[in-house]
Amino acid sequence: MPVKPDELWGVLDENPEAVVYAGGTDLLVKLRSQHAKPACLICLERLDDFKGITTEGDEIFIGALTTHREMVGDPIVVRDLRLMATATKSLGSPPVRNMGTLAGNIVTASPAGDTLAPLYVLNAQLEIRSRSATRRAPIESFILGPGKVDLNHGEIVSRIIVSKSPKFGVHHYEKVGRRDSLACAVVSMAALVNVTDDNIISKIRLAWGSVGPTIMRFRSVESFLEGKALSIKGLSEAVRLVKESVHPIDDLRASSSYRREVAGRLLLRLIGYTPCI
Repeated sequence: MPVKPDELWGVLDENPEAVVYAGGTDLLVKLRSQHAKPACLICLERLDDFKGITTEGDEIFIGALTTHREMVGDPIVVRDLRLMATATKSLGSPPVRNMGTLAGNIVTASPAGDTLAPLYVLNAQLEIRSRSATRRAPIESFILGPGKVDLNHGEIVSRIIVSKSPKFGVHHYEKVGRRDSLACAVVSMAALVNVTDDNIISKIRLAWGSVGPTIMRFRSVESFLEGKALSIKGLSEAVRLVKESVHPIDDLRASSSYRREVAGRLLLRLIGYTPCI
């Protein structure tokens, strides 16, 4: 179990077929059901270099191994990333939030991942490190599909980087599941909105989870809504556009038609917000 990055690169060199993990909340389930049979496991949980939340200028740096529980209670997250605070509160159970890490949720790349839609509208960047190089990747290009990410052998996600600006008055995250708690999202939506004094949408970012192979963000819907009133009349046409744009599947949790309907209806949850910065 490495405690410094240099030790990690050495262990990876010695075990090229190894799977790395931190909290293991998804991996351990796959191991138990025998859906995953890695030749070797490397635990990252003692790598303190990849933990913690700091700020530098207008950027917030979240260590990859920061747990969901730490996210919920961190004063930087509560003050500057309210969307992430809300999303992580809804993730799993207390034991899962205690063990699971932000980078783990990202690299698992499930369309239902609770932190992913918020990170998409926050235009999050991922810092990816190897022994010899460090690179940044936007989260939208990093996640390629269900369980698929742009991560080469010998690379790990080391930090998540989010800008503190621009400021938005409305921070909204909601998911619909088959029960009130411990639920995997049937559909989720994250939104950042700025509204003028006369209730006109001046800026909006939207992302949906569990309605496609990855998180879905529709710039055409955002452009359509900018300049419209934050009202039923202003949002109703956009609801139709969302229903036409999503690509949900049928599975044990919900039908594609139900997901399509809910994805549109979640947009109406923004009505009646009283913006505050």
